[in-house]
Amino acid sequence: MACGGSGGGGVNSTPVPTPTPTPPAAQIPEPVATPAPAPTPAPTPAPTPSTNYDTTEYRATVGAVSMNALAAYNRGATGNGIRIGIIDTGIDQQSEEFTGRVSSASQDVAGNTGYDDEDGHGTAVAFTAAGRRNGAGSHGVAFDATVIALRADRPGSCATETASDPDSGCKFGSDAIARGVDAARVAGARVINMSLGGTAMPLQLQNAIARATAAGIVIVISAGNDAAENPDSFAAVATNTAVSRGLVVIAGSVGSGDAISSFSDRAGNAAAYFLTAVGERVRAPDENNTPYLWSGTSFAAPQISGAVALLAQAFPNLSGAQIVDLLFRTARDAGAAGVDGVYGNGVLDITRAFQPVGTMRAAGSDATISAITNATLSAPMGDARSSGLGAVILDGYDRAFAIDLATTIARARPTPMLAGALRMGARQVGMATGDTSVSVTLAPRDGRLDTEPTRLSMAQGQAARAIAGMVTQRLGSSLSFGLGFAQGSGALTAQLAGRRDPAFLIADPRGNGFVSSARGAGAIRQQFGATGVTMAVEDGAILHRIGDPLRRDARFTRMAMTLDRRIGALGLWLSGERLAEQDTVLGASFGSGLGAARATSWFAVGEARLDAGDGWSLGGSWRRGWTTAQVRAGLNGTGLIRTSAFAVDLGKDGIFGGDGFGLRLAQPLRVAAGGLDLALPTLWDYDRRAVAQWTTQRLNLAPDGRELDVEARYARPLWLGTVQTNLYWRRDPGNVQALPDDYGMALRWSLGF
Repeated sequence: MACGGSGGGGVNSTPVPTPTPTPPAAQIPEPVATPAPAPTPAPTPAPTPSTNYDTTEYRATVGAVSMNALAAYNRGATGNGIRIGIIDTGIDQQSEEFTGRVSSASQDVAGNTGYDDEDGHGTAVAFTAAGRRNGAGSHGVAFDATVIALRADRPGSCATETASDPDSGCKFGSDAIARGVDAARVAGARVINMSLGGTAMPLQLQNAIARATAAGIVIVISAGNDAAENPDSFAAVATNTAVSRGLVVIAGSVGSGDAISSFSDRAGNAAAYFLTAVGERVRAPDENNTPYLWSGTSFAAPQISGAVALLAQAFPNLSGAQIVDLLFRTARDAGAAGVDGVYGNGVLDITRAFQPVGTMRAAGSDATISAITNATLSAPMGDARSSGLGAVILDGYDRAFAIDLATTIARARPTPMLAGALRMGARQVGMATGDTSVSVTLAPRDGRLDTEPTRLSMAQGQAARAIAGMVTQRLGSSLSFGLGFAQGSGALTAQLAGRRDPAFLIADPRGNGFVSSARGAGAIRQQFGATGVTMAVEDGAILHRIGDPLRRDARFTRMAMTLDRRIGALGLWLSGERLAEQDTVLGASFGSGLGAARATSWFAVGEARLDAGDGWSLGGSWRRGWTTAQVRAGLNGTGLIRTSAFAVDLGKDGIFGGDGFGLRLAQPLRVAAGGLDLALPTLWDYDRRAVAQWTTQRLNLAPDGRELDVEARYARPLWLGTVQTNLYWRRDPGNVQALPDDYGMALRWSLGF
């Protein structure tokens, strides 16, 4: 035998005065900090709301406000097409609150003359779950859902209710309840609400529950109103997993501030199956369409049932077990941290339930997606931005969400220029004998010596060109080779060709736009008359900032062929380079959600330097690149990127004896045009569980900003050494137009011995 009401203590209803005042909006508790995507991807399709759901009527619906149901409504989830079974005292068949939404499968299952409500409890429960939205009073949680009203009260029992006798009133036989469960199952209910209580369920009713859960139907049972440490015995079936299969939810009550209701039974020994929702002062009509403010766990249960309907409509792929698990996982924590003996899993929260949960991936692929960062651009791409990269992603429940991947692209911060140029405490060691030269830089770290690339003084830059970490060897009058460790191939090529380059610190057009660390390099040079040919190869790693979410061990290889020729005082260099990046595109990192792209780049480089006499020199360089990107991680796409860099400089040596001055204007490597063309999933078919539409979209990598560097240098001998001053100014540093100009000065004094 099961008794009516919310179990044990019955139900408390308070008449609403006429005219009915609009209850103040419930205070929405601040969610406990839980990792959540920013911005939040929306379910797909995600129509632009044509209706304002945040109305006075909504604000009077305390349960919807508490669970933050706007997240569902604004995304088109209102319960439409979902059937909610209500096993109770029937429903007011004359009420306009359910017009057109009472299932033809509604029936009496206890021997009454029909399913028209004679008590009011069933109507109020049904309204709380699915009452219409009409701009007046309040509405139900799933206001477009269909109600299967199953009247199960024993004939005549509801007429015996007296206020002085808590045991009087509606009675429900377990056989009638079992028939109601079976009827709801056959009628296609996704969720069955049982705002009932009493003694432990007999086997007949347990078997009906088992048949329903075997069909994947969620069952919500009120906890009881005795303020007991454990839920009512009637609800304890949730703990019998052979029957419940994890699909039975016990509903406890909280107020609008998330505090457990004084009357509500606690989670106790059923904490793993317990969820709370607002069950205090819930506005709903009775059997005569008179609005009351109802309190009891009877009115917490239909809040949860309505939430199940919202999820079932929005995400038709979800099984009943997944819906229950999702509601438990996304509940707001209350009381003791985690699942506890008062609140169980916490307080119902639809906003969290409508956010992606678990690992996200691009629909139709295994490419994982981050809700925060899916790419980190490099300096050549600067402030490049795309108008939008709409895509469909799937979360850990295979629910489809729409996301704009353009909002998850991080821009590279400009690299501090002087930090690497001015390394202190380093010791340069060089040696030359016959046709062999060796140069290395030693820097003490933690009591040991580590190799570091050399920064050149004026004399080193103009004379021996001693470069750290390399060995060069002549093999005759026209052939020479060099090996480098922790040193790039460009330095080897310059050493073998005997180039004389001015020692600028900042304005360098030769870089590839990213910070790298060479592991090793080799070069060989053959002289053919007045023309030299140098072949060089380099292997290294691209360095990323600490904290970069896409930081990885990214390798690269570079090969170059350089032709050099001197025509009197004019030196000419023409190079062709190939740069192969293992996991990056010009130093930019792309997560698998954007194709985990890698690239191969080809560069054409032309350089000239004229010794104009009397210590004057003019120099210039031009660099043009073409990069092709390959998209991986199960996505399709291509990319063609054009880059450019240039520099011009003027120098004068011997202004005042052994000094030297130089001025350079340079543009570091910058993407001139191009990007990645990605085929992204843009429509998901839940029926086929497959992508219904792929759309090719452009990820623009050309920045608005254009970095220009102006640097002046001056060096002269001082106190047995050399003092060198560099002044620089950078416009749009890192090719980011919005950044302020960067300027600085370096003063160095070096002493050789």
